[in-house]
Amino acid sequence: MKRSKVISLASLALAGIVLSSCAGLNKMKKEASNIKYQVTPEVLEAHADMVDVKVTVNIPAKYFNKNVVVVATPVLKYEGGEKAFPSKTLQGEKVQGNNTVVPFETGKTITYTGKIPYEQAMRISDLEVRMVGSKGEKSVDFDPYKIADGVIATATMVQNTPRNIVGKDAFQRIIPETQEADLHYLINSSQVRWSEMKAEDVKALKAYLDAVKADENKEYKGVEVSAYASPDGKQDWNEKLAGKREVSSSKYIKKEMKKAKMQEYAAEDFFKSKVTPEDWEGFQKLMKASNIQDKELILRVLSMYSDPEVREKEIRNISAAFDDVKKEVLPKLRRSKFTVNVDLIGKTDAQLKDLAMNNPAELNVEELLFSATLVDSADDKLKIYEAAKKQFSNDWRGFNDAGMILFGMNKVADAKSNFEKADKLSANNAVVKNNLGAVELVNGNVAEAEVLFGAATGAGKEVNYNLGIVSVKKAEYNTAVKHFGECNGVNAALANILDGKYNVALDKLNANTSDAAMVYYLKAVVGARTDNNNLVFTNLETAVAKDAALKATAKTDMEFAKVFEDAKFKAIVE
Repeated sequence: MKRSKVISLASLALAGIVLSSCAGLNKMKKEASNIKYQVTPEVLEAHADMVDVKVTVNIPAKYFNKNVVVVATPVLKYEGGEKAFPSKTLQGEKVQGNNTVVPFETGKTITYTGKIPYEQAMRISDLEVRMVGSKGEKSVDFDPYKIADGVIATATMVQNTPRNIVGKDAFQRIIPETQEADLHYLINSSQVRWSEMKAEDVKALKAYLDAVKADENKEYKGVEVSAYASPDGKQDWNEKLAGKREVSSSKYIKKEMKKAKMQEYAAEDFFKSKVTPEDWEGFQKLMKASNIQDKELILRVLSMYSDPEVREKEIRNISAAFDDVKKEVLPKLRRSKFTVNVDLIGKTDAQLKDLAMNNPAELNVEELLFSATLVDSADDKLKIYEAAKKQFSNDWRGFNDAGMILFGMNKVADAKSNFEKADKLSANNAVVKNNLGAVELVNGNVAEAEVLFGAATGAGKEVNYNLGIVSVKKAEYNTAVKHFGECNGVNAALANILDGKYNVALDKLNANTSDAAMVYYLKAVVGARTDNNNLVFTNLETAVAKDAALKATAKTDMEFAKVFEDAKFKAIVE
C-alpha cells in the first residue's frame, strides 16, 4: 500500500513536469501571432540569381519562455516545391547554449538575413516562418506564418546577348599613287639639259606616264611642279631664277604628257606649281646626310640665324667646308621636281562579290574581308571568311570574323575555337578578348567573361555594352547604367529600371527603334513601379500582341501584383 502511494506520487510529479513543459510551449505557440515581422523588401526580389531577405523580428515582452529553444526557418513556398533559408536558433535565459538569447521580461528585436538561389518557379510564392519549439525532450511545431510575397524577378530579364567585334578590313577602293623625278640645272641656269632628259628617274617617269595611260584602273589626278634655287647668291636673283626653272620644267612635262596622248595636261587646274627661291630646307636635309667637315658647325648656323643673307655669309666664312658644300650639296638643290599623282581605282562591289563567292584566290586579304560586308546572308559571310582563313592563315581577322558569324548562328563551341586561333595569331588583341568574353558570358561564366572584357578595354563600345550585362548579372545596377551610357537598348533601359531611374528608362524605351515586344513590356513595368496603370495596360497589351508568350510571363510577374485582379489586366493576359 505504501509502495503504491509512492509510485502514484512519482507519476503525478512526472505528469506535472510534462504538463508544465507543454503548457510553456503551447502558450508560445498560441501567442506566436504577437511576434511582429518586417520584411525587406516587402516583396522578395531576385538579384544576381539569388533571393535575399532581411527580416526584423520583434519578440514581445513576457513571451519567450526561459527554458525554451526555438528553431525558426524562413521557407519560400511555390507551386511544385519549396526552398528553406538558413535557420535561426533562439533560446530562453535559462537554457545552456550558444544561441541568441531572448529575455523573458523585455523580449528582443532580432535582425535576420539569408539568401537562397533563385528558381523560375519562385515568381509566385509565399515566404513563411516555420518554428519548432523545444523544452527538454518535448517539441512542438508552431503554425506556419506567412510574412511576405515573392518574387519580383525583373533583374533576370536581362538579355544575355553580348556583342562581338569584327576584325576590320583596311580596304581602300581608291589608292593614291605618286611618281617623282627631278630635273637638275647648272648654276644660274634655267635651261633643261639633254643629259637630264636621259636620267634614270626621268626615264622612269616617262614609262610611268605610258603605263597609266594604258591602265583602265588608273586615273590621273594632277601634276605638281616644284622649282628651286640653291641658297647661294642674291635673293632677288634666286627668285627670278626659280621662276624661270618652273616655266622650263612645266613646259617640258607638258610636252611629255602630250607625247603620251594624255588630254589631262590641257586642263587649267591639272598642274600646280610651287617656287622656292632659296631651298634652305633641302640644304639642311642634305647637310645632315653628308660627311662634310664642319657640318655640325654649318647646321648650328642654320639654327642660330633665320635671315637668308646672314646664313649665307656665315657659311661662306667657314671656308674649308664651303668648298665641299659647293661641290656636294648646292648642285643637288638647283632643280625642279615633278610629282605625278594618280588614283588606282579598285574593283567594283559587284566584281568583289562575284570573286569572293566564286574565285576568292583573285582577291587580296583586304578585298576579301571587305567583300563579306557586301553580302547579306550569314552563310555567305561565313563562306568568305573561311576562304580568308585558308588563303591568309596567318591573319587573325579571318578566324575572328568567322567566329563572329558562328557565334551569331549559336554555334558557340565552333565560335570559341575560331576566337582561340585568332588569339594565338594576335596575342592580347582587344577585339579577340572581347569575343572570347562573349563566349564565356553565354556559357554562364560571368567572372571569366568580366576578366576578358577588362582586357578588351578600348576595342569599341561593344565592350562597355557587354560589361553592362555583366554588371546587371552581378546586381551592380548603377555600374551597369554607366557602362550602357547612351545606348537605348532593352538592357540599358532595364538597368535604369533596376537602378530606380524610371524616367531615364522610359526615355530610352521611347527612343528605341526596334519595336520589339520587350520594349513595351518594360514600359509596362515602369508604369507598375510608378503607379501609372494606363502605362501598364497600354504597353502590356502591345507587348503580348507582339509576343503571346509574354501573357504567361505577365501572369506570374509580381511587378503587376497590384493589378492582378483588375479586369483589364485579366483580359490582356488570358
